[in-house]
Amino acid sequence: MTTAQQPLPSGFGAASTAEEVIKGVDLTGKVAIVTGGYSGIGLETARVLRSAGADVVVPARDLRRARAALETVPGAEVEHLDLLDPASIDAFAEKFLASGRPLHILVDSAGIMATPLTRDARGYEAQFATNHLGHFQLAARLWPALVAAGGARVVSVSSRGIRFGGVDFDDLHFERRPYEPFVAYGQSKTANALFAVELDRRGRSQGVRAFAVHPGIIIDTGLAKHVPAEAVRASGAVDAQGRPVRDPARQLKTVAQGAATSVWCATDPRLAGLGGVYCENCDISPLVAPEEEAAWRAGAETPGVLPYAVDPEAAARLWEVSERLTA
Repeated sequence: MTTAQQPLPSGFGAASTAEEVIKGVDLTGKVAIVTGGYSGIGLETARVLRSAGADVVVPARDLRRARAALETVPGAEVEHLDLLDPASIDAFAEKFLASGRPLHILVDSAGIMATPLTRDARGYEAQFATNHLGHFQLAARLWPALVAAGGARVVSVSSRGIRFGGVDFDDLHFERRPYEPFVAYGQSKTANALFAVELDRRGRSQGVRAFAVHPGIIIDTGLAKHVPAEAVRASGAVDAQGRPVRDPARQLKTVAQGAATSVWCATDPRLAGLGGVYCENCDISPLVAPEEEAAWRAGAETPGVLPYAVDPEAAARLWEVSERLTA
């Protein structure tokens, strides 16, 4: 397949922080929405965008918790939104659109990982519904504000979890196949990547570009709370005492490093005119060649994205399915 998955290079790397990549960027007058912007890398993303002058809106299911966390981000706005509740998504979008503000940056950072089998009120599997469908619906409802920006970027936080599997269009919600938490997570993260591909194709003529991001492994954000402790230790993400291991070359990052690629995709001027690509370590990822796939899967050191996660035909199909699922 032909692909835009070619590193620039950007001049940044795995150890770069969000503050480093935004240095010199002025976001005064820009508006950003950051889902998950009150914890983990989402909070750091919101903080850094705000520090560069952006008006930052953080949608949150738990308003009290969000407001407490965002006391460190003066001026950040908090509004109610539950990604598993379609009516909540619509209400948030309607309120934002009614404000008349354009939306320059949308960072989809909220997510859940490897949860036990849970379904929403529609019967949809929760990881797919939260990580992908909720963000799909949010972007669709906010589309007029993205277009009004006259140059907007959507950042979809994916993961190297794409390696656990692609999108199973025949059984999205594990109604027939056995439920495996990491397979479901992988499907949702592949969906995040495919979402960026098709959103970019549909939006580029109107100035809306999209990027998917692998932030790295940031073990102390709470995302891995459903992962057994022995699995976390086996991954090398913590030491014998259970303390986080920091080694950016192996994708084991701090929160500041983990937020860097999202911020880079949202703001770096070198990405003007680009989009629909999967990024990591503050650069565009190369495509993993078939002969390199086994080595890529065996370790986290080698950057890259699997072809099925950026396949334009799969992306178009997912978009159509998502439209039906979210009405």
